[in-house]
Parts: sequence; structure tokens; C-alpha cells
Amino acid sequence: MVISTTRSDCGECLDSTFGSRYVSSPVPKFKIPDSSMPKEAAYQLINDELMLDGNPRLNLASFVTTWMEPECDKLMMDAINKNFVDMAEYPVTSELQTRCVNMIAKLFNAPVGDGETAVGTGTVGSSEAMMLAGLAFKRKWQQRRKAQGKAYDKPNMVTGANVHVCWEKFANYFEVELREVKLEEGYYVMDPVKAVELVDENTICVAAILGSTMTGEFEDVKLLNELLSEKNKKNGWENPIHVDAASGGFIAPFLYPELEWDFRLPLVRSINVSGHKYGLVYAGVGWVVWRTQDDLPEELIFNINYLGSEQPTFTLNFSKGSSQIIGQYYQFLRLGFEGYEDIMVNCRDNTTVLREGLTKMGKFDIVSKDVGVPMIAFSLKDSTKYTVFDIAESLRRFGWILPAYTMPANAENVAVLRVVVREDFNRSLAERLLTDIEEVLKEFDSLPSTKAAVLTPATGKTPDEKLLKKSVKGTQGEVTWYWKRLVDGRRAGAC
Repeated sequence: MVISTTRSDCGECLDSTFGSRYVSSPVPKFKIPDSSMPKEAAYQLINDELMLDGNPRLNLASFVTTWMEPECDKLMMDAINKNFVDMAEYPVTSELQTRCVNMIAKLFNAPVGDGETAVGTGTVGSSEAMMLAGLAFKRKWQQRRKAQGKAYDKPNMVTGANVHVCWEKFANYFEVELREVKLEEGYYVMDPVKAVELVDENTICVAAILGSTMTGEFEDVKLLNELLSEKNKKNGWENPIHVDAASGGFIAPFLYPELEWDFRLPLVRSINVSGHKYGLVYAGVGWVVWRTQDDLPEELIFNINYLGSEQPTFTLNFSKGSSQIIGQYYQFLRLGFEGYEDIMVNCRDNTTVLREGLTKMGKFDIVSKDVGVPMIAFSLKDSTKYTVFDIAESLRRFGWILPAYTMPANAENVAVLRVVVREDFNRSLAERLLTDIEEVLKEFDSLPSTKAAVLTPATGKTPDEKLLKKSVKGTQGEVTWYWKRLVDGRRAGAC
């Protein structure tokens, strides 16, 4: 479902450019045209509009893979018409998913013996993967409560306030109370001590993040496991841990192999990871693996036979493409452990170049940590003359897309810029970005103070230059103002 509104000021029809060689009458934007058009015209009309999109390689806001080898591109395009759910017709593709699940489970140290098959499935992304994990926890908790003759109508789960919005969706859609550990300035991940304090007999799981979206930082899953084990033992509970490793699951095993965050910890019962992030596959694939078969309730698995054979299915959606599964298997075969390790080391090295360059400028505080996802989150030391939102907007003229955003509760007054370092972001691009940031800073610093002072969006007045930090309300107003200008500019055709 698409929720949208029609803007009367931008017209109801598309204006033809080269397409006018084939199309003489206006093409409606918001209803299906009455007649068909030549394929060349349809291509040209759409291609012209897409020219105003940003360059994916320069989109440093995104963790999602934007480049793959031509050989993998061909394999994926060859499978673009395969519906993965039809396992009877495409048994080899189904087998490739099974192989990927087992590779990932063993990478995460699942207790899978020789000849045993790991428990897991491919999904359309980590959002679907974590919802499946959440449902499994909810059902397991309900089963235990029913067996004990206790109420099972008020489940809750514990996360940090830095949690991805997909967890908020899960809690809303599946009626689970979301208990968030609030953040604080200087500490932007879930505190394990505070998390365990929120746990009670109605908690279905505690969700830890391996690679926070906000800062890239890994949460301390090992400490969480120790503290939760003590509380479980004291109260006779069985509260488990889920690790949302969407961003960090394909980083930690290669850069920090000694870090204990996965199935080596007994309370970790399931893990999700995004194949389309540092799994190095184009958008559209995630994975969820469970520790054992017992961790996935049978009632969540459906068996169907109307596609030609008996087959199990335990995904939220039904139909999905096969291409990303094949792309993931290609990357595992092509790169191997050594290849993934080399890529992650290179990403980390390029992140170091950025960190050192930004630190040398003397204008920024680095918010992200050395250990974590290869990304940089940084804030301005002094926001009285210009803000991170102004910098983000100015960098767009060089083609760079950097997100500017505020931290979650209770650190909303901290606004940062983020640079995600992917495989396709090389040393030359890192150095170029630093040069462009310096250019933007020089321009802002050269303006007279009366002009350089940015208008506070919420009031339209110049902020008090004695204040180095804005209020929460003022910062939120800046966010709204920035994104509104950005969206309006895109609608108007501004690049």
C-alpha cells in the first residue's frame, strides 16, 4: 500500500523530453494512461525522472550494498523470474538457501553437529527476520505460561532506545509491550544493567544490537548474558536473548573473532543478520537463525502442498524473488572467509582515515567507537554558527548524501552526521569527502557572524550565540525543517 498525496502545484502530467519523439500528448502521473506507448518512450520518460535520484555509491547514509561483481549481477538477473516459494519447481535454489543458513549458523557458532541441519530461513530483510524471531519468543513464552497455569496476555520485551524502528513495529503489530532503556549523552547504546532491571516474568526476550544504527557500536551481549543468567536463576525464569546483528553480524566474526556475542553465550537463542548490508548482496535479503529446533515453535511452521509438493514455510510473506538468495551464495563461495575478512579490514582502515581527518579539523566530536560497524558518527563542537543539518545540505552539491539526525531519548539534544563505510567506498573517496567537508566549513566560517548565524527553524530567529547546545525542542525543529526543505526540493526537481 502506498500512502501519498497529489500536489496540485507540480502538475498532473509528465512533461516529455526525448520521449516526445514517440509521445505527443501529456502522460498522466496519478492514473493509468488510456493507451499504450512505445517501449522506448516509456523507458526514456522513467529514465529522465530517475536522473534526479542520488548516486547510490555516494549515499553514505545507507548500510545497504550498492555494488556487486558483473558475474553475480548476471546470475541474479538470470533468476529474476523465479518465485522462491515454489520449491518444487526450483529445488536447487531452495537447496542454496539451506546451504546459506548452515554457513551463517556455523559462522555464529551455533551448536550444529556433523550431519545436522541448522534451523533458519532467508527473509526479505532483517525486519522480517526479527519479527519471526520475536514471534517465536512470544509463542514460547505463552506456552510456558499456559503450562504453569499463569496469565499470558501481557508480554513485554526489553531493548535500548536506540533500537531500529522494526522492533517498534513488531511491538505494535503483535501487541507486545516495548520496554526501552533510555540513553544518555555520551552513552548511546543499551546499558545491560538497566536492561536487566526492566526484565520480569512477562518478558519474552531482551534484544541486544550488534551494530547500532545510530553509532555503529556493539552492545555488550556477554555482560547482558551474565546478568540475565543471574536474574533467571534467582527467580526461576527462562528469559532469553535475541541479537539483532543486522549490521554487525557479517563484521564481528571477521574483525573481532574473540568477541563473544553469538551462540557461544547460552541465553542467545536467535540471531538475525542482513545479507544486503555487510553480507554484500543487493537490497532484499535477510537471515534469521535459531540455536536449536526447540527454539522455533512448530505452530509457526505451515505445511503446504498446492505448489506441487509438501513443503514447510515459516516466513511472514509468501512470494519472494530468488535472486538475492543466489547472490548471497555466490558471495560466500566467491569470497570465502578470507575474502570477507579482507573487505572488512579495508572498510575499517578507510574508517580510520575518515576519523583521523575529521579529528584533525578540530571542529567535531567523534561519537562512534573504534570497535563496531565501520562508520563514523560525529557532532559539531559548536553549533551556534551552523549545524550538522547545514553541513549535510551543503555537501549535497558535491553529490554526497550524509544523514543528519538526533539521538533517541534521552539524548535528543545531540545531533550528528553519519558516514557509513561500505566496500565500494575507497580511500580516494574518503579523502575527497574530507576535502569537501573542509571546503564547506571554510565557507560557513568565512561568513559574517550576522549571516553565519543560522535561523532557528522553530522560531525563525537567530539563536543566542552564547549557547553551545540547543534545546531538545529546538533540535527537533531543525530536523523537521531540514527534511521538509530536502523533500520539497526533490519534488521541485532540485538536485
